[in-house]
Amino acid sequence: MIKFLDLQKINLAYQQEIEARILATFRSGWYLLGNEVKQFEENLKNYIGATHTIGVANGLDALRLILRAYIEMGVMQKGDEIIVPANTYIASILAISDNELAPVLVEPDMNTYNIDITKIEEKITSKTKGIMLVHLYGRVVFSEEIKNLARKYNLKIIEDNAQSIGAEWNGSKTGSLGDAAGFSFYPGKNLGALGDAGAVACNDDKLAEIIRALANYGSNQKYINTYKGFNSRLDEIHAVVLDVKLKYIDIDNARRREVAKQYISEIRNPKIILPQYPTNKNEHVWHLFVIKTKNRNNLQEYLSQHKIQTLIHYPIPPHKQQAYKAWNTLSYPVTEAIHREVLSLPISPVITDKEVSTIIEIINCY
Repeated sequence: MIKFLDLQKINLAYQQEIEARILATFRSGWYLLGNEVKQFEENLKNYIGATHTIGVANGLDALRLILRAYIEMGVMQKGDEIIVPANTYIASILAISDNELAPVLVEPDMNTYNIDITKIEEKITSKTKGIMLVHLYGRVVFSEEIKNLARKYNLKIIEDNAQSIGAEWNGSKTGSLGDAAGFSFYPGKNLGALGDAGAVACNDDKLAEIIRALANYGSNQKYINTYKGFNSRLDEIHAVVLDVKLKYIDIDNARRREVAKQYISEIRNPKIILPQYPTNKNEHVWHLFVIKTKNRNNLQEYLSQHKIQTLIHYPIPPHKQQAYKAWNTLSYPVTEAIHREVLSLPISPVITDKEVSTIIEIINCY
């Protein structure tokens, strides 16, 4: 079986460094809010080019904390609207509604799977306070038009950077393009921990101060609680793992690009619609390699019979989920087509040339 993602093999590549750092942390007796988290935060902010990074418990919390901090600052208030792509993973939308803000769904561009930039302005109202940009599947979405819209309507740009660490726009890395960004380090991400972990990045000193407090029970000073906060802290062990793997993220992303380029060059089955390989290769880090086909379930079964594991990201769009049942009658045809037709092929830093060639050969025979 060719695994969709061989996490064991990915992490074993760093085994010696990770084990040595974990052992030192174990022996230190300090497991939260310590030097390992500080070191990872410092290295992460230097990597992406941000002024502040704050380690948190997971990617969803990262987005929740950003929005909550803007509410505490008076930039947003309950009932305000946040524009978000309709085809994103539901976590992006949960972060908005959890803060009693209103998600405003915008259809994606079928060519990139990212939010259709040309459809954003028509959704802006007097209650719109932010645009959540999701760099879906690892491809950056940003433009001068988005920057101009944010200035024109005084909107915050919040990046959901869960899938795109290392991607670039005009030489700047995702996570540093907008006003604030949330990162997920779920194990399957390009930069993955050994469990749930996340981070926030921003260039606003006050925003960073409030987010750090909110993530620590609303406290910047022990036993003094300024805000009604959360417990959302990155621990020392996960910070160690992430700090080791961060050193290799560009190498790992380069391998993902090689695999994507080979898929796009050599898959020639007319039943398969391939993703675009951007002119500037740095715009995409290929967290996922997502193809489309009319009979997606049939293709998935065919590949499974040939011992190729695939996944569907994602089978049900957010507006059709029971969690948002008030939206169930709404129609977002582009989003629905994407969720109905997409299939993710294996891609990772450790997939072999032989495995890639086998996948291509079998798909071409479908």
